[in-house]
Amino acid sequence: MKPTLVVLAAGMGSRYGGLKQIDSFTPQGDTIIDFSIYDALQAGFGKFVFIIRKSFEREFKEIFNPKLQGKAEVVYVYQELENVPKKYLNPERVKPWGTGHALLMVKDVVNENFAIINADDFYGREAFMVMAEALGTTDKESYNFFTMSYLLKNTISDHGFVSRGECQVDEEGYLTDIKERTHIEKIDGRLMRKDENENFVPIDENTVVSMNFFGFTPKCFAFAEDLFLKFLEENQESLKAEFYIPSIVNEMLQLDSVTVKVLKSDAKWFGVTYKEDKEIVQRSIDKLKSEHIYPTELWKMSKTR
Repeated sequence: MKPTLVVLAAGMGSRYGGLKQIDSFTPQGDTIIDFSIYDALQAGFGKFVFIIRKSFEREFKEIFNPKLQGKAEVVYVYQELENVPKKYLNPERVKPWGTGHALLMVKDVVNENFAIINADDFYGREAFMVMAEALGTTDKESYNFFTMSYLLKNTISDHGFVSRGECQVDEEGYLTDIKERTHIEKIDGRLMRKDENENFVPIDENTVVSMNFFGFTPKCFAFAEDLFLKFLEENQESLKAEFYIPSIVNEMLQLDSVTVKVLKSDAKWFGVTYKEDKEIVQRSIDKLKSEHIYPTELWKMSKTR
């Protein structure tokens, strides 16, 4: 069975100043998601699940439905504030509960091995090929998971702070620990992160990080759901607490049955956090098209494997 690609696209782009997941980055109107789904099709993914908000459902479907029609199954799920048990609803909260909460939105529509990605990150075709091969050779009843890795220095914005999953990797290439670092920033030429007391401490530029490109079997859902309920119980009064995918992975690593293989590729990553990042991404995509890595008209020439 072909693996599924889940796209985290419910963010409102507060630091970007708008919906970056449907913003255009080429004269042809390509979004960053266009390149991810194009690459995933070439790599052998057979189904696409978009996690969005109902407030921009129409615009999102108008962009992506025509491109995937006849090429793959497409499913939409919605991450909204009310997607939690009633006892945990807080009328003062304005944002959903983070990427881990988003992951749970797909548990009823994904029954096969799957990868999950951010909508605003460009991962490169080789990264999708490596992930598709790993998922395609993994028993869906197993607890053998994957994460695509990058070096921190290659994933930093020059225009403000970013969030990254800091990874610890053993000699055999397996993840031993991952922590969501919600504030990493370049200050006076040095990379710094905020600790639990909001103080800045140095972080090595060669730190291995995750960019929310994980590969899972359906076995992850039951564990994630139990963990989310525990999280809600502990944080129901908080207006800003978020439940992250790396937190789920780190908890699962405590089980002897779970492994997370750290995958690598030579694909070039780039992404947008701030509006000022857009020009860099546009230049990078233009270069890839000029080198014929991608066709000028992306969807006129797309073919599945």
